[in-house]
Amino acid sequence: MVSNLKLVDAHIHLSDPQYTGHTDMLIDDAKNSGLVALVSNAMDYATSVEALKLREKNPELIHVALGIHPWNVNILKEGELEETISLITEQHQLGNVLAIGEIGLDCKYESIWEHQLMVFDRMLRLAEKLGLPAIIHSRGTTEFIVDMLPSYNLKRVLLHWFSHPMTALYKAMEHGYYITEGPPTVYSTGIREVVTNAPLTNLLTETDGPVLFRKAPFNGQMTRPSFVREVVHAIADVKGLSVETVADQIVRNFEVFFNVKLI
Repeated sequence: MVSNLKLVDAHIHLSDPQYTGHTDMLIDDAKNSGLVALVSNAMDYATSVEALKLREKNPELIHVALGIHPWNVNILKEGELEETISLITEQHQLGNVLAIGEIGLDCKYESIWEHQLMVFDRMLRLAEKLGLPAIIHSRGTTEFIVDMLPSYNLKRVLLHWFSHPMTALYKAMEHGYYITEGPPTVYSTGIREVVTNAPLTNLLTETDGPVLFRKAPFNGQMTRPSFVREVVHAIADVKGLSVETVADQIVRNFEVFFNVKLI
C-alpha cells in the first residue's frame, strides 16, 4: 500500500547550522514518514564531525557522507583539508562513512577555480583510495565534471540535483552514474524532463535540506525528509508507473549504489 512506502533521502544536510535545534524533529519526521535511510552530507570539517555525532545516535537511520563542499573552499582554515581527509580515513576504517560528499565544483566561485579544482581532486583521490562513492555538486559545471571523471578510478558517482545539460545526462548514464532529484520534481518542467530521460535504475531521491523551496506544496516550510514522498509521487507520474514500483526501485538503487542492505 502507498501508506507503507519505504523511502530514502540520499542527500540532506542534517549537520548544517540552520538545522541546529531541529534534528530530533527531522528524525521523527523521517521515521514517521517511512524513511528507511538518510544520507547526511557534510560541507567541511565541523559539519563532518557533527554528522558523525548524529549517526552515532541514530545508526539505523542516518548514514554520512563526509567531504568539503566547493562553497566552503574559500573559507577553509589552515590545515582543515588535511584534517578532514584524516577524519574521513579514520572513520571509514571504523565503518562510519558511506560516501565522500558533498564535493564538486561551482561556477559561481570562478575567482577560486584553481583552489576548487585542487580540493575536488584531493576528495576524488580519497574516494579512489577508500573505494567509496562520490556525491558531487556541479552547479554550472556538470559537463566539465562528467568529462573529467573518467580520468579517476571511481566505482560509483552520484550527481546531486542534476538539472542540465541533457548531453551531460546521457554521458553520465553511459558511465553508469546515478543522479538525485528532489522537491523540484513536483513543479519544475526542466527537472521533470531529466526524470523522463533518466532510467529509473539510475535515480535516487533527495531533499537537500535545509535549502528552502519557494513553490507549492513546499513553500514556507522547513525542508523535511517527508518531502521525499511527494518526490516519489512526481517521479511515478512522469514515468507512468505506480508509486509502489518507483519507491521500491529507488530503495534498491540506494542499496546498490551505497553497498548497504536496508530492508
